[in-house]
Amino acid sequence: MTNIRDIMSKDLKTVDLSNNVFDVAMLMKNHDIGFVPVVDKGKLIGVVTDRDLVIRGFANKKTDVSTIEEVMTKGNRSISPDMSIEDAADQMAKQKVRRLTVVENGNLVGVVALADLAVRQISEDKAGQALSEISENVDHSVLQ
Repeated sequence: MTNIRDIMSKDLKTVDLSNNVFDVAMLMKNHDIGFVPVVDKGKLIGVVTDRDLVIRGFANKKTDVSTIEEVMTKGNRSISPDMSIEDAADQMAKQKVRRLTVVENGNLVGVVALADLAVRQISEDKAGQALSEISENVDHSVLQ
């Protein structure tokens, strides 16, 4: 059976708490990405999305020199690299997220996106169900 280790993205761009909002925005622009893990000595402490920059950053009048900690999403929505693709799709649906960080022995080792699951030919029903559940009834309170 295929597991997350087989499909996760391993070539990650990360930032740490010394980076500011501008640094992350430029990293996203230069690498055409919208999701950046925040690490401290290899340990995942949060993530920053392009949406975080807009909603928690600029919409709240943060400047480009604001700290990453002011805009990042804290908490881990992580999975094991040995998790099955189907279980990962279930986790995405349950947590209403399109990406999950992959942590092994406490260290960030990858990221898996809903698109990765779909490309790897999990049942179309499972990927579609996950997307449907992610898209409906999103709790926007986590952004406040």
